[in-house]
Amino acid sequence: MKHRRIPKRRAAVAGAGITALVAAGITFQTANASENSPEPTPATLSVAKAGKLASSLGKDLGADAAGTYYDAKAKNLVVNVLNKSAADAVESAGGKARIVENSLAELKSARATLDDKAAVPGTSWAMDPATNKVVVTADRTVKGAALDKVASIVKSLGGKAELKRSKGEYKAFIAGGDAIWGGGSRCSLGFNVVKGGEPHFLTAGHCGNAVKSWSDSQGGQEIGTTQESSFPGNDYALVKYTADTPHPSEVNLYNGSSQAISKAGEATVGQKVQRSGSTTQLHDGEVTALGATVNYQEGQVDGLIQTTVCAEPGDSGGALFAGDTALGLTSGGSGDCSSGGETFFQPVPEALSAYGAEIG
Repeated sequence: MKHRRIPKRRAAVAGAGITALVAAGITFQTANASENSPEPTPATLSVAKAGKLASSLGKDLGADAAGTYYDAKAKNLVVNVLNKSAADAVESAGGKARIVENSLAELKSARATLDDKAAVPGTSWAMDPATNKVVVTADRTVKGAALDKVASIVKSLGGKAELKRSKGEYKAFIAGGDAIWGGGSRCSLGFNVVKGGEPHFLTAGHCGNAVKSWSDSQGGQEIGTTQESSFPGNDYALVKYTADTPHPSEVNLYNGSSQAISKAGEATVGQKVQRSGSTTQLHDGEVTALGATVNYQEGQVDGLIQTTVCAEPGDSGGALFAGDTALGLTSGGSGDCSSGGETFFQPVPEALSAYGAEIG
């Protein structure tokens, strides 16, 4: 689904003041291959088919499953498992099995410890299926006693977690696809949606918290009002159109064309994605983690999509998508589109469910 396109104006909301894989194509030796039997050949899958296989295997394997990711180069689904019998099941289904040490239950327990003890502003964490660990990142603002605290907690988790540093600073980016303005702030429109038969659009919750009345130009006439907003915890908001403004289900590609959006979907680790925002326009990258936690200065946000796509202030609320599928709303991150960094997105399906809306 694409965010609505506002005539002649591209939007990124800069203002809320919130500073908010494809895993390398590694070749894994199959767990059940013997010296005398040929190595099973994983099925070549699209991202969508890999996602469906991952969901099916997750249910079938239960506690023996330990995470999945999409190898975009080989077009295979890599499935982490805990034993040989689970590896056999994965390979029989067309996946690429990899026996790892940490179970999902152990990694979830490690995350719970981090949530409870390490929620320091400027930190984030997410389960990384490629390393089979929880990767904790501390931005440049985390120093001294705060950094020592986080490092000590990560060390106590042993081989279940690792600590990395980011040269940037986690901020919530107010902006996205077409620019929307209000109260001196600028954010980006995410996707146009329909609720109760009436047109609305989605943007970031930290944008909705800051602005009640929105226009498509600085100081312009109102085009919509914030109906509901959730931040921190989540980062999504619903805005209802109050003016007769064109609201196609598409995303601005900033090259004179747009991408039609027909549905919402769940992101997959390793998936190639694009982001549209009025500050930095169109950029692409890869999904590196799901269910990520970020500790902004304003509070903690959970369940985010983590990517290598760059973004800057004013891009908040903007559209993360893959083809005609809406995936996320720009929340925040570190770095910029010159030096790089990581960016986090609120999943669109969750926002649609929360508001009883649909792409349109």
